[in-house]
Amino acid sequence: MRRERLSVVANERVGPYTLLRVARGSLEPGRPGQFFMLEAPGRLLPRPMSLCLAPPGELGFLIDPIGPGTRALCGLGAGDMLQVLGPLGNGFDLDVERPLLVGGGIGIAPLPYLAQALPGAPAVLGFRSDRHAEAADLIPNAQVCVDPVFVTQLIPEGMDVLACGPEPMLEAVRRMAPDAQLAWEAPMACGYGACYGCAVEIDGELRRLCVEGPVLAGSLAA
Repeated sequence: MRRERLSVVANERVGPYTLLRVARGSLEPGRPGQFFMLEAPGRLLPRPMSLCLAPPGELGFLIDPIGPGTRALCGLGAGDMLQVLGPLGNGFDLDVERPLLVGGGIGIAPLPYLAQALPGAPAVLGFRSDRHAEAADLIPNAQVCVDPVFVTQLIPEGMDVLACGPEPMLEAVRRMAPDAQLAWEAPMACGYGACYGCAVEIDGELRRLCVEGPVLAGSLAA
């Protein structure tokens, strides 16, 4: 885990999302499913972002501009600077025999980097609209559905599911595939377990998603 001030390489539109590409500096990309804390200039709190892409010398983050913090990040342009901390948390276990990547909406963010680590793995992705579904181009071998079709309708049996998306989707995936690896989301202020802002109750115990997750086995989230 390192903190570094990095420069923006490019800001690219992907449907309604922004792909923010920053120079890597001395930061390591880490394991797919881990995340980084991005601090835009003028914003008090950083925002947790899964690593989306890791081309040579860069780190790429897919961002949905839904609030002041994410809009500030999406407003950065080439040459702008931001503080980046990471990699943080626990990522996906890549030792699987029949991987299937499952994503919903902005939850597809960690899947391009995961697909790179699992070449040839199929993916099923769900979006609310055709415009949002433009982000599926970031992931090879992807089958796409758009609301009102649910992505869970595309999941075959007997696969090792690695999923990220909104909580209702993850709950539905867990019911279908109890051993699935699920990347959960929660508000975070620090990213390394000090603030307890991302603590969720699982099996009667509080778990900090930033250090025990964000990727958890489906059985642990029952």
